[in-house]
Amino acid sequence: MNIIYAEYNIHHNSIYIATTAGYLLRIDCWEAEKGLKTTASSESALNILAIDEPLEYARLYLEGNMQMWVDTEDSLELW
Repeated sequence: MNIIYAEYNIHHNSIYIATTAGYLLRIDCWEAEKGLKTTASSESALNILAIDEPLEYARLYLEGNMQMWVDTEDSLELW
């Protein structure tokens, strides 16, 4: 599935996605982040990512790599 467009909706805290196959998807950010182990810093970074880079946020979620991204953000905080 190739994502061609993603947009953050502030009113629903969701990412809306359009794909080349004609699918329209919605990622609920609260649900996507519910099981993640985050710090205040990585949680803030996730919020910024969803708003500023919704396509990257969607890719991380759909590929199952959000926890790895969060862990990387937290490890960078130590430096």
